[in-house]
Amino acid sequence: MTEFQGVFPAIITPMTPQGAFNEEAFRQVMEFNIRAGVHGFWVAGGTGECVLLTEEENNRIAEAAAQQAAGRAKIIMHVGALTTAQAVRMAEHAASAGVDAICCVPPFFYPPSDDAIVGHYKAVASAADLPFFVYNWPRTTGTEISPELMARLQAEIPQLAGLKHSALTFNNIRTFTDMGLACFTGNSALMLPALTIGAVGCIDGPPNVAPELWVEIWNAYQAGDVARAQKAQKRATRVSDLARRYGIHGFAKAVIGERLGIDCGSPRPPLPALTPEQRGEVLRQAAELGILGAPVSSAD
Repeated sequence: MTEFQGVFPAIITPMTPQGAFNEEAFRQVMEFNIRAGVHGFWVAGGTGECVLLTEEENNRIAEAAAQQAAGRAKIIMHVGALTTAQAVRMAEHAASAGVDAICCVPPFFYPPSDDAIVGHYKAVASAADLPFFVYNWPRTTGTEISPELMARLQAEIPQLAGLKHSALTFNNIRTFTDMGLACFTGNSALMLPALTIGAVGCIDGPPNVAPELWVEIWNAYQAGDVARAQKAQKRATRVSDLARRYGIHGFAKAVIGERLGIDCGSPRPPLPALTPEQRGEVLRQAAELGILGAPVSSAD
């Protein structure tokens, strides 16, 4: 699946002051990232506040993402939900909206058996008949997709294309790529080392904010310029560290809003909003990192 590779920001879901999905701001954030040279988007995932969105909002986001990308970037749409039936409905809608692929967390809240995970994923993947990506995020779902379970999924789900690997078992990236899967690292601070062991790219929240930094890592590595890639990764990691210090949702909305001159709102409760003092400190430190300049264009 070489069409799915490179820098895929896990895009935020901007909100209005009233807490509703802000489609206009969402489209502006997408456009900013496309002009910076990203290759695709992971939409309505963890950074996009997935479990806090309604089914109707997920559907509208899928439509807006496909329309705004217009073939210029790949859209991997997250359709994970508490129930298989809801995930299936969202997968069907995402396919009809024109996304390029779908992704899904494993069943959560009730600890699932391997059989339950396989059954859930088979139903969701077959509903869309698009390339299907597993979302391996054990810190929040409580379930890690092991290589053994992935092999079973690969045998039973013909649509399986790859995964976003956000587990701490970094060495499994090599295992998954050796299985012929497109494995993205979910840790933007480790994009370069992940590429060296076979990852096809990076999917994470921090690239929303400064996509040009991660695009530089990708371009330098593809050109064989490891020293340049290392320099870009060092700068990008500082941004990732800042995001994790303050929480990706509030951090990303504040910094992107400042860069683009738009209001991306606050994270949806129960996610915490930045206090005015925190917002001021975030923007001060982002400015020190040099990421509050004018929006980047692909020609820069």
